[in-house]
Amino acid sequence: MPVTNIRGVDIRYEILGDRGPFIALQPGGRRGLVSVKPLGEKIAEAGYRVIVYDRRNTGASGVAIEGDSENDVWADDLHELLGKLDAVPAYIGGSSSGCRLAMILALRHPADVRGLLLWRVTGGPHAARHLSNQYYTSHIEAAKQGGMAAVCAMEHWSEIIKANPASRDKLMAMEPQDFIARMTRWRQSFDDGADNAVIGLSPAELRSMIVPACIIPGNDRVHPRHPGQVAHRLMPNSEYHEVLTEDRMDLDVAFEDWEAKEGLLAAIFIDFLRRQGRR
Repeated sequence: MPVTNIRGVDIRYEILGDRGPFIALQPGGRRGLVSVKPLGEKIAEAGYRVIVYDRRNTGASGVAIEGDSENDVWADDLHELLGKLDAVPAYIGGSSSGCRLAMILALRHPADVRGLLLWRVTGGPHAARHLSNQYYTSHIEAAKQGGMAAVCAMEHWSEIIKANPASRDKLMAMEPQDFIARMTRWRQSFDDGADNAVIGLSPAELRSMIVPACIIPGNDRVHPRHPGQVAHRLMPNSEYHEVLTEDRMDLDVAFEDWEAKEGLLAAIFIDFLRRQGRR
């Protein structure tokens, strides 16, 4: 699988399909490209070139805990990757944190984006508390209690190290206090936008995004229906579709429900893309 250096970090990527407009897909959480590759393959079969990739600190890509905002760093990485692949402008799609990344890219680099494919939009008090702990506080506490060895032993980082053993050396070279300070900055950035109906995006920012957008809401505690509805109401050129009509408020993430509906998800996005034309 190809690897390219983006802003000093090795990024693993793959392009599915060999013709048509470009689409870049991002999964939720800090999951790797394997999470969206099956969906990407379905969309590519309809005549599109779909970029799937491991963001920094995910999958087999490099590790770098830098900047003031994790999502801003990811968005700037994608901006550079799209330019390097001569894929600008592209349709940008994402689920959960990948959805947030897609919208932040549209704000920071609007010329990169010809349309948005958004599903499982994140929002609500439970999501704010749960994700702040999952992404940041738990990592800070691990470093405080056991240094970088304890960080490396966490489920996420152990998976990263398994995919790319060099990541352990990168992590172990960091001073725990430096790691804690960087994660604290990321947490503050996340928390600053956590009270918005769509985490990380203010109402004014949502209104400013005039690109065509296809929005599909979530159905669980971290991705309730409401944030997707708010995004649709505020984004002026958006359309709204529901894939799952049963709420699963007993779950933080209803992965199995979404996997079962992946074909329908792909069909909705392909229909949206075809209506935008093939320019």
